Amino acid sequence: MKRYEIVIVGGGSAGIAAAIAAYNNGCKDILLLEKDAELGGILLQCIHNGFGLHRFGEELAGPAYAEKWKDMLKDTSVDVRLNTTVIHLYNDKTLTYVNPTEGYVTIQAKAIVLALGCRERSRGAIGTPGYRPSGVWTAGTAQKYLNMQGYMVGRRVFILGSGDIGLIMARRMVLEGAEVLGVAEIMPYSNGLPRNMKQCLDDFDIPLYLSHTVTDIRGRDRLNGITVSRVDDSLQPIAGTEMDFNVDTLLMSVGLIPDTALLTEAGITLHPKTKGAVVDEHMMTDIPGIFSCGNGLHVHDLVDFVSMEGEEAGLAAARYVSGELKRSKRYAVSAGEGVNYVLPSYISPASMEDGLDIKLRVKNNARDVRLVLRQGDKPIKEIKKLRVAPSEMEKVKVTRKELADISGDMILSVEE
Repeated sequence: MKRYEIVIVGGGSAGIAAAIAAYNNGCKDILLLEKDAELGGILLQCIHNGFGLHRFGEELAGPAYAEKWKDMLKDTSVDVRLNTTVIHLYNDKTLTYVNPTEGYVTIQAKAIVLALGCRERSRGAIGTPGYRPSGVWTAGTAQKYLNMQGYMVGRRVFILGSGDIGLIMARRMVLEGAEVLGVAEIMPYSNGLPRNMKQCLDDFDIPLYLSHTVTDIRGRDRLNGITVSRVDDSLQPIAGTEMDFNVDTLLMSVGLIPDTALLTEAGITLHPKTKGAVVDEHMMTDIPGIFSCGNGLHVHDLVDFVSMEGEEAGLAAARYVSGELKRSKRYAVSAGEGVNYVLPSYISPASMEDGLDIKLRVKNNARDVRLVLRQGDKPIKEIKKLRVAPSEMEKVKVTRKELADISGDMILSVEE
């Protein structure tokens, strides 16, 4: 059985960044495994711009952003295996993979970085009534067919969910000549970034129906219509509010879920809110030497942050292999009032870097609030925010000095 210092699973933006960071920090024996025929992950089908402003200081399309990372990877000796699917992961950091040239292979690593990405929630996940005709797609699948294979998926389109992929596909379908009749969002606010709301809906006069959802799908062989209804405060359809739309295509942008099959097999603890792994400030899971990052850890709003998180995990994995990274006394960080989740779930002040970003997502839109980190009644850090929204990730930066006197678990809340 061959052994490596670091094995990285996933060759998207997080995995490539992790490989480069680990290599640049002294680890030269690195294997990168990617299931597809090309590195880049979801970026390859995202032909719109808006990537790279935070990481590279320029606005790029998805494939161009991926190309920058792949060019940097070429300057390393990282061993890359494409068309390679990892099928088992064990808590002793042994894993097995298959590919067309090597067949079934078992290897072991000193450290593993999981950059697994996420998958779309489907119609089955939300239980929409009706038949199962062709023409009902997840937005990401439709994007792949249209942008990478050149297939027009429909002409009269409705979109369920105002996530960023759904908003971007609304614009894309219009540009390709389709008619987009509207976007329904079950929540009373959009789940997409404000810039995508403006550029993808407002600029094309596409109506947005907040507090609405699809309550019926019609058609047996091909979709021919849907019913959209308003929902109440409990998100239940309100009788008498139904609207019928004659469409041949329904695109569903109803959320993303981290890919966790390998984590579950290895016995890694999962976070009840993010559905990804529970990690500490070094992106390390509760199994020492196994790290998680990117959209496979929690769903991000910007790919630049995915890459930056991959770099953090790659650096930490290199430090773990060299023996520099050791666990010390750690304290839990949990979500308080108005916060959906925080990450990391644990912090070891004695072993953290000088600056640490605690990431969070809020539960509701709010203005003129404070993000407050406390240990009991003692405030540790406070940041004023003019506005917060569930669609945008927030960060509270803390230093080792600010956490030096911590003696218990912490809570991060939204306060008036």
